Parts: sequence; structure tokens; C-alpha cells
Amino acid sequence: MSLAVIDRNDVVLRGRLSAPPELRPLPSGDTLLLFKLVVRRENPRPRGPKSDVITCVSLVPALQRYATAWTTEDVVEVEGALQRRFWRTPTGTAVAYEVNCRRGRKVARGTHRAAPRSA
Repeated sequence: MSLAVIDRNDVVLRGRLSAPPELRPLPSGDTLLLFKLVVRRENPRPRGPKSDVITCVSLVPALQRYATAWTTEDVVEVEGALQRRFWRTPTGTAVAYEVNCRRGRKVARGTHRAAPRSA
């Protein structure tokens, strides 16, 4: 059986922005969109965390243009893939897990329907 048949890495998240999205220039000359989504846990433990903060990134220019209009507390939904990224720091190698987004849209509060525009 081919790996293409058994492997799958699809992520769909809906949550609120903890801060406005950032555009960060990379050494390669590309621009990275970076934002954090606060996603509530479905069944949190009584004394445990009730939500998770998930780092999301994108190199998709259309999503970058659209997301720059998002503001703190906006509810957004994204689709992408989970990835692990490594980079060098002055003290060694750092690692992070993040969702690499290929699509995203603002969701109207309370209705969970898409806003008129999406990327």
C-alpha cells in the first residue's frame, strides 16, 4: 500500500485570535504570516486548561492579504497541515509545532457562517 493512501495531515481549526496577525520577512525573502488561535477544549478536565493556543503560519499571498484585516478577538477558521519546524538560535536548535495554513476565513460570531470574503 502506498504512503499516499495511508498518511493524512489535515487540520481544521476554529477559534479566536489572541493578537493581530503579523507579517514577518524571512531570510529567504519570503514573507510569513503568523498568528495564534485560542481554541477551546471540547471536554476540559475540571482543574485543567480550558483552551489551547495554536500557532498558525502561512506563505500563501492571498491568505496573507486577507488576514491582515483580522483583529484581536475575531473568530476565524483555518485549514492546513500540522508541521514541526526547526531553526537555529544563539543557544542551539529550537523546535515548534504549528499549523501551516492553506485557507482561512473570518467567521461571524454566534452564527459560525463565513464572512463574505475568504482566501
